[in-house]
Formats: sequence, structure tokens, C-alpha cells
Amino acid sequence: MTGILLLTLWVCSCCCSDGGEMFKPFDLLYEEGIQAYYRNDWHSVIHYMEEATRSYRQQRKFQLGCRLQCERQHEFQEGAEPVSSSFSVILKRAHCIQQCESRRMAPASLYRVSEDISQQFHRRTVYNYLQLAYYKLNELNKAAEAAHTFFLANPEHMEMRESLEQYKQMEGVKESHFIDREMRRYMEAFNIGLKQYDEEQYALAIDSFEEALTQYWLAETECRALCQGPQHFDANSYPAGTYHLYELIADHYIQVLQCEHDCVRELATRAGRLSPIENYLSMHYDFLQYSYFRVHNYEKALEATKSFLLIKPTDEDMLENLAYYQSVLEGQGDMERITPRQDLVWFMKRYQLEKEVLLSVSTDLGFLYLDPINWTVSGTKSEDETNSDRPIQPQEEKVKEPEMPIGQKKKMKKKAERGLQEGGPLLYAQVKLVLDSNQLNGSQRVLLDHVITPRECGELYQLASSISMAGDGYRGKMSPHTPNERFEGATVYKALMHGYEGRIPLHRARLFYDVSEKARKIIQSYFMLNSTLYFSYTHLVCRIAIEGQQDNRNDLSHPIHADNCLLDPDANECWKEPPAYTYRDYSAILYLNGDFEGGEFIFTEIDAKTVTASVKPECGRLVGFSSGEENPHGVKAVTRGQRCAVALWFTLDPLFRELERIKADEVVELITLEQRLDEKLIVNPRDEL
Repeated sequence: MTGILLLTLWVCSCCCSDGGEMFKPFDLLYEEGIQAYYRNDWHSVIHYMEEATRSYRQQRKFQLGCRLQCERQHEFQEGAEPVSSSFSVILKRAHCIQQCESRRMAPASLYRVSEDISQQFHRRTVYNYLQLAYYKLNELNKAAEAAHTFFLANPEHMEMRESLEQYKQMEGVKESHFIDREMRRYMEAFNIGLKQYDEEQYALAIDSFEEALTQYWLAETECRALCQGPQHFDANSYPAGTYHLYELIADHYIQVLQCEHDCVRELATRAGRLSPIENYLSMHYDFLQYSYFRVHNYEKALEATKSFLLIKPTDEDMLENLAYYQSVLEGQGDMERITPRQDLVWFMKRYQLEKEVLLSVSTDLGFLYLDPINWTVSGTKSEDETNSDRPIQPQEEKVKEPEMPIGQKKKMKKKAERGLQEGGPLLYAQVKLVLDSNQLNGSQRVLLDHVITPRECGELYQLASSISMAGDGYRGKMSPHTPNERFEGATVYKALMHGYEGRIPLHRARLFYDVSEKARKIIQSYFMLNSTLYFSYTHLVCRIAIEGQQDNRNDLSHPIHADNCLLDPDANECWKEPPAYTYRDYSAILYLNGDFEGGEFIFTEIDAKTVTASVKPECGRLVGFSSGEENPHGVKAVTRGQRCAVALWFTLDPLFRELERIKADEVVELITLEQRLDEKLIVNPRDEL
């Protein structure tokens, strides 16, 4: 084995790019760095980990260069034979990419890496090693830089949060050292523009927002190019098996198409976040139109306004702005020449065409299509959209300043004026109220028993044992909160797909779906909410104590936190800003078992130290609470056995509905429809007489 590894290292050390530059696969460098870490060889850790990050970027650069070059060399020709020509172009392009990448990097077998290593780099784990090595060598500025870069992609990593606080107190460490080494250029320019906009430096803000758009379109091109190649998307495992060559090719390119179509979501999602920034692309034009307005460039303001309305054609504020700009520019020339930006026009046309293709696939093959963005984009205009095309009379009201985007730091508002209530009906006869808010020494808290039966607990426990994966739902993290426990989970959509495909008993997957819906209804009713409560995330999760690592534990299974704001115990504040899930309103945990040691759920004061209530898990017990600063909570260490539960988070904002839940709803509808069809197809024995 050692000989093979040495041979591989020797071959790779000889790999060069076209320019003669030495190129070594990043996964091998990363492994060398880990080995150096275990030897406490901090200089080597830094050398190999820095080289690994450099190699990672270089491989991406080579892949992008090859794919864009081959795309230009082998373009689809208009007017050519549709099928034969397209297929020929696809084969030539694939061969070109293979040859180019092999020439620049090495044979494909040497630079392909495992999914696990890819995830490690996606989660920026390399910077965790770097920050420790730099700290050991007393290079504190670089340690702070690496720690900050890692933490942005892992905001729930409590140990790194504490390390960052310590770095801030160290002599020689400045605020300027806390930079993100992996910051995307378009996001960096946009953030600079936001700061300038907030300071009313509108001319500078315009330059930054324009640069952000330039970099965004470049990143969008690169994102689509990286979608080419092997595909491994579970979401594209169609129910009907396809084995013919042309079907396999079609299946592959549908996956490529969806990956390209999804780039708009990928580019709007910050490191460490599961959800994209709402209205990210449209915000660029929103800020631009107002900035141009403030420097009296009304033509550019009108252009940006029309661009925004391509994305959101019924936005009332922007329609008023459109009318205002038209009135200001009236008589100064042909306003029809001021059109939406052509790069956006092209993007929207392509996006619509891709959407129509994917929707067609979803109908014919049972593929679950979900629009990556909350845009009103359809082949036929709705009544509101049609009306919006009519000329609008100029309004006296001036242009409205657009609202600041999601992501700016705002102190969480107190909930005293919200008129919170509780004590509504529990809806199900067997459910028993155990403790209310007063008895739990807090606000908006409840403890219920008998939410599900022992048999249902057993079924869900078996389900967890059969489909849970390490860190599932947390991007493969073996233990996102403590190294002394193993963390396994599964989502409701994954369970239903496994059941639909026959890999697990379907009734167990459906039970997971139904039980979570039951919990949602109970929470909505008990807290007497006047609007619909939506799922924001659903997770079947088990925490397992690792034998041999339980002596003298002083950590928590899950550190004290609040669900929709960043807890700051020293300041007695909770900041409602990312990376907290600011849209979450209520939370609940439904326990499946109690045959383990430790693992008590605890509420605390905002100081994260003073325990106000403790809950011992057992089958069918549910603890529910509002998700804000009024309910800091955590989980005590699980010191023996396995603790399993269904964790649920809810939102009152339909824009933040759980995407997997929407797909799960569609799977349930499909299953129900097939069951009805099966019932109709059952032959009556009398019909055979």
C-alpha cells in the first residue's frame, strides 16, 4: 500500500500545466498536511495546507479554462440537424474537455477526489488546521485570518467562535486581520457598495454595484461551466429505471441542465448557509436605481428600474419609481431607447427556456422541479403582470429608498409588544399538557406527553437506524457540536424517496412525514397563532455517545444557543443577523426514546449559564418554544447510549418554507395518487365469473 502511495505521489509530482508549472492534486497535499498535524510539525502543516488550497484553486482554474475553451471551439450551430448535430457537438466537446484537462493536470484518475475530501474543502476544513498551526507558531494575524475564514463556513462551530473572541483580545491582532480568504469577488464588491450606500456616498456605491454585477455574470458563467462532467445528484434518481444509451445520455444532461439552472441559487448562497440571500440579483438593480437617482442620472436610474422589473414585474414600489422617472424624462427624447440591460434580458430568456424544459421533464419522468428563486417568471403573463405593462400615470411621490437587504446587523427587536398567547387546544385527545411557560420559568414554552405512541416511537427509531447518515443535514459533519458524540440524521424528503424506491418500509417514511405535520398543528394551535406556521427544517437525528471518550466530560452535546439570533451572553443580547436562521419563529423536539444517560434538554437565561428548566427525554414527549432570545437552550452531554428525536423548526414567513418539505409534499401526492390508481385496478372476483 505504501509503495502504491509513493508511486502516486511521484507521478503527481511530475504533473505540469501547459506552462510547465508543477501541479500536485490537492487531496494528496491535504493528507500530507493531516499527517504533519499528528506529528505536531506545524511548519509542515502550514506548507502542505497552503499548497493544498493553492492546488484546489489551480485545479478549478484549469477545469474552467478547458470547459470554456472547448465550449467556444464546439458550439451548437443554428440551422443544423437538431439531433445528429447536437449529439456530435456534445461528444466533441466532451472529448475536448477530457484531452485538455489531462494535458494540463494529469490523467483523470490522478486528480479525481473522493466526495468526502470535496466536502472537506467545501466546508473549509483546511483553514481549521491552518489557524491552529499559525497559532502554535505565534503568527497570530494569520491565525485570526484562517479562523475567520473557517468560521464563516461553519457558523455553528462553537469552539471556533470562542477562539475568535480570544484572538480579538490578543496583542497584535487587529480588526483588519479578520478577513475572508475565500470571499467571492462579486459579493465583496456588493458588500463594499452597501457600505458606501449606507454612508450616502452614492457615486462610489455605483462603481461598486456595477463591479459587483460584472463579477456576478463572470461567476455565473464559471458556475455553469463547472456543472459539466460526472453527475451524482440524488435528487435526479428517477423512479422509472432507464437503461438504454440514449436515455442515460438524456438523464445525464438533464442533471447538467438543472445544475446550470441552479447556479442562480448557488451564487446567492453565502458560505455556511443553506438558504440563498432573498432577491439577491434584483437587489443590485434596486440599489443602482436609487444611487443613480441621487446623482441625478435619471436615464441610468430608469434603465436599472426596467431591469429590476424584468425580475419582479409586479413590484409596486418599483412601478411607482418607473412612473416617476418617465415623468422626469418626458420630452427629453425617445424613452423606448432606454431598455433593460441586455445581459439580464439574455439571462431571463435562457432561464425561462431552461425552466420550461425542466418542467416538461418533471411531468414526463416524475422529476421534482423546484424553481431556484422566488421570481414571477412564466411563459404566459398573469393578469397582474399584463396590467403592469400598461403606461402608468406619473405619481407625485418621489422615488422610495429601497429597504436594506438581508444580512445587515440589526439588534433583535423585543417581543413584548407582540401580544403572545398560549394555552390553545391540543387537537388530539391523547396528548397531555405537562408543563406550561410559567412552570418552565419562561415565555412561550410548553412540554407535552403522549404526542406519539410507543409503537410509533419504535417505528421511527428503526427508521433512524436504517437511513441516518453521519451529519446528514449538516453537510456530512460527523459531530457538528462535540467530538465526543457521533451525530446522525435524515431529512423527511430523503426518507420518503427511500420508501418510494423500496429501500425501506414506505409506512415508516410516511409516519415521519405525518408525525412532523402533527407536531406542527399542535404548536400552531397551542400558541394560538393567527397565521399559518410553515416548516423551515425537519430533521430525524440521533446523538450517540462514543465509548472511551466520556470520562471527565465538561462539554455539552449541543451548546447553549437561540434558534433565530446570535447569542451574545457577555452583552446580554441576541443579534438577529446571519448566520443565525433569522426567519425561524418556533421550534420543537419530539423525543423517540429515553434509554440513555445524559442528554437532558435545558433552557437558560440569556447569560447562557443560569438553567431555568430541564427536560428529560422519553418516548412521545415534545418540548415546544418560540425561537428567539427569550428561549436560549442546549442539550447536556449524552454519556451513554443513543438519543433520537425529530427536530422541527417553523417559520411564519412562507418565503422561507423548507425546500425539502415542498418536495416531500410532492412525493406524498405522487404516492397517494398511485395508491388510488392501484385501488381502482384491483379486479373484483365477480368480474371473472
